[in-house]
Amino acid sequence: MEQNQPLERTEHEWREVLSPERYAVLRQAGTEAPWTGSLLGMDDDGTYICGGCGTALFESSGKFDSGCGWPSFDRSIGGDPITYREDRSLGRSRTEILCTACGGHLGHVFNDGPTETGLRYCVNSLSIDFEPTEPAATTEA
Repeated sequence: MEQNQPLERTEHEWREVLSPERYAVLRQAGTEAPWTGSLLGMDDDGTYICGGCGTALFESSGKFDSGCGWPSFDRSIGGDPITYREDRSLGRSRTEILCTACGGHLGHVFNDGPTETGLRYCVNSLSIDFEPTEPAATTEA
């Protein structure tokens, strides 16, 4: 779902559309335990979308195994699907990443990635969904 205007819902509405686990991550900036996320080992071709609103965030081509216990990407999809905010919640400065369309907490981005971007978007599986790329249609002669 592409969004031009931010998606606004009340906290009650968010609780109605999200599971308690997703609500804790997306709306309360929680973190799933490392190595537990359902999308950590996903290596199929497709697009990772916001679990709160469906906005496209990452392509599978940017996903890599960082060894940190959460799905990692070296770049976001084109446009501005991600908003960046300083996070000092653990007594140190980190950069929180949020879905621009709905404000959902996704995780954090770090400047220690192994690719040419130098970035590692560390994302909670609970904050995203995966949409596989549809195979190309074949025609029979």
